[in-house]
Amino acid sequence: MDKEKFAAVFPVICSSLAEKIIDNKFFTEKELPDKLYRSQLYEKLEIEKTKVWQYSTNKLFDLFKEEINTGRSTFPDV
Repeated sequence: MDKEKFAAVFPVICSSLAEKIIDNKFFTEKELPDKLYRSQLYEKLEIEKTKVWQYSTNKLFDLFKEEINTGRSTFPDV
């Protein structure tokens, strides 16, 4: 995917993930930006070539929960 398309899709993916995290009461809206933006998941998600952005919102949420609970993220092959 070229940079312009990725730049357009990335905020939609992040917004959907953030909404899922808040809906599941995992973090509050106030806590979420710090937790999400400092995560390993976000670090991988913002790099197009990792292809993590292709995962479903539910899968991204599971990866986020795993990282918060264990300190690690296990990324499946895409």
